[in-house]
Amino acid sequence: MNGRHFKSTLIGDFILLLVPMVVTLFLSNRVYAQTSLGEVDTVRFHLTPNPWEPSELTKERLLQVIEETCTIVAKHQNEEGAIIDPYLNREHQYSTPYFAFAVGTLLNEGKGNHLKEAGIRAMEHCTANFAAGSAAIPDEHGEFFISPLAQSLALFEPFVKREILEEWEQRLSTPLAEVMQNFDGRINNWRTYAMKGEWTRAQLGLVDKSQAKEFVEWAWRSHTQRIRIMNDKHHLYQDWSSDPQSLAVEAVGRGNLIGLFLEGYDGEAREELQRAIKKGTYTSLLLQAPDGQAPANGRTDNHVFNDVLYFLAFEALAEITNREADSQLAGQYKRAANLAFESILRWQRKDEGWEGSFFITKNHFDPSERTGYQPASQWGNYTGAIIQHLSEAVHIGDSKIQQAPAPAEIGGYAFSTDSRFGSFFANAGGMQVVSNLRGASMPKYGRSWTPLGVIRFSKQNWDARLGPSDGEHDLKFGEPTSVSTADGDLLDSYTPQSGITFGPEWQERGRWIRIADVPKTYEATPEIHFVHPFLVKFSLHYSYVTGRGGPYFTQEFIITPDLVVTRLKSPQSLSFGLTVPLLENDGTALELNIDKDQMTTSYGDGQDQQCYIPINREVDIDSSAKSIKSTYGWLKPVRVTSPEKTLDMLVYPRNANDPSASQVKASFSWTQNGFTSILGTMEGDIYRGNNAAGGFGDRFDTNQDGIIDLRFDKECMFVIQMGNGKIKAIETDREVVVEFGEESLPIKAYEPYTFP
Repeated sequence: MNGRHFKSTLIGDFILLLVPMVVTLFLSNRVYAQTSLGEVDTVRFHLTPNPWEPSELTKERLLQVIEETCTIVAKHQNEEGAIIDPYLNREHQYSTPYFAFAVGTLLNEGKGNHLKEAGIRAMEHCTANFAAGSAAIPDEHGEFFISPLAQSLALFEPFVKREILEEWEQRLSTPLAEVMQNFDGRINNWRTYAMKGEWTRAQLGLVDKSQAKEFVEWAWRSHTQRIRIMNDKHHLYQDWSSDPQSLAVEAVGRGNLIGLFLEGYDGEAREELQRAIKKGTYTSLLLQAPDGQAPANGRTDNHVFNDVLYFLAFEALAEITNREADSQLAGQYKRAANLAFESILRWQRKDEGWEGSFFITKNHFDPSERTGYQPASQWGNYTGAIIQHLSEAVHIGDSKIQQAPAPAEIGGYAFSTDSRFGSFFANAGGMQVVSNLRGASMPKYGRSWTPLGVIRFSKQNWDARLGPSDGEHDLKFGEPTSVSTADGDLLDSYTPQSGITFGPEWQERGRWIRIADVPKTYEATPEIHFVHPFLVKFSLHYSYVTGRGGPYFTQEFIITPDLVVTRLKSPQSLSFGLTVPLLENDGTALELNIDKDQMTTSYGDGQDQQCYIPINREVDIDSSAKSIKSTYGWLKPVRVTSPEKTLDMLVYPRNANDPSASQVKASFSWTQNGFTSILGTMEGDIYRGNNAAGGFGDRFDTNQDGIIDLRFDKECMFVIQMGNGKIKAIETDREVVVEFGEESLPIKAYEPYTFP
């Protein structure tokens, strides 16, 4: 399929594609946003565009996953009790204490009896290392040992003799200064491990409580922990270890601070800490993909344990908000936790000898290939992280919380993270679009984990692995450099491309340049036009940020629950195109189709499919560029161009029973103030799908027969669930009276009304 080149000329309905007519299609300039570029507010709507049912996660299922993985880990334990990484052939970082804690958790739940002796040996080995100080701890990761070992004492108490337990307690009373390799350094997320662990030891009487409290306060005030999370506009944790910041590492620091709060920390910083973890974790609800994944971006992104961290944080906040009698928010957290847990199961291994354990990164390549790994990514430590954090969730609580749709399934928000993260998230009715506004221009392990451009489309009940994925960028390639000619002229020279995102590319001196390859010279600025639970419109403005100069681009987006419509344009006269990344192999070969009308990828018959559908009259599709291996797998970059002034495309995440990409394309046409298709219709600020509708206005025509079915006594945001052509439920953002047939119905704000 490499090197295929297609041209297409379309007639019929597409003759209506006139640029002046459809400018207002994207730019309504009316923002009725639940969330905007500023503060993140609570998603207050309840109705989803598609039928919704809760997903149950029982403690039995959670323990089963932990036990399956621990059983594999135990096979790699040596006689001394250490967990030996099978790829490094040595004990690595915190793999052994995390294994001990997970086994202790299983034993206390009446599970994993075949692992008991392995767990005891691990405790004996780890506590001896701990007592000997930092130099005896693998890779001098003492901060990571404190909490799991201290918590494991009570877990193993019923299973060991009293004198053994007392010896472990004595060992775990070793002063903190002897355990930490660099007491005044390591003040990024590592410090949060020490804060959480030292407070745990104090609660158990292993160290002086006043000294532990003093350490936590000192770390919060003077060792940068407070400013990292309180100064972020959404209270996300800034690790300060890369630029842009890593959204993957963010969940580590914030997660430890949640643990510190849950363990009853009652010092001076408690009020601020509570405020930070509540706001930050609510923000992360909006960052979560509708298929349960944590956001990509930054080093260690697209690692399986990222989703485990989100699962743990959401479980914790479900309990906290439930205790505060906020049943709606608790239900949202519980549902989000279940989505995150379901997400990780896609990366459970089935190959002989590894059954039930997990791949480290979100692909199916042999771990020896280290696809998507950073230097610290190893089998031992990150498998340990999975079982550690899953086990922590077992201890949080088991309240019977009634689930509610997660914000990622409801939609109705568009916002930017703090500029230090540089990401933009938008969601309409469970259809999410994520873009990096900045790419990493400073190397982190010689590689950019944050490429500029759109990196994710995700949809409720759809597998977001299909793309576009986030194509990491090797900083040794792609950037322009000035070279002298024989005549002394300066020309730009380019090395081979290595970045792929869904975004513009253009020609300079006969060479195509992708936006993902120029993070030093380009950034994106978002502009929000309209935000509604089922309809979001925004633009990304790409511009150069250095004196070198270059072309400008605007990429406009319409997000609906069923479809994303996008338009790329430039005010300058130049040849440009749109890069489409297609996942072609993630250790498992996918089914790709690239022809003159569409580009699709899927895991096979009867499974989800990602469809990119150009809708210009004339298009040229070029798939001759080399594929690039990203954290998810091999991405095939396809360039789509058109001689027209704009480049228009449908992004269609398709389920197996949905209309085909060809049917959607044949049905799509522009109208005077929107579009119509087999999936749904947009008229101005109102969207009608097959199962749901909504927008801003004071009337609604259910079946577009010219007869108004609903009238509101004032303009409002409204969402409607439908079935068999009839209205089933309605919800509005303010108190209104709705005329429905001969009835007048009073509707309260954000209280769904279900029709008999």
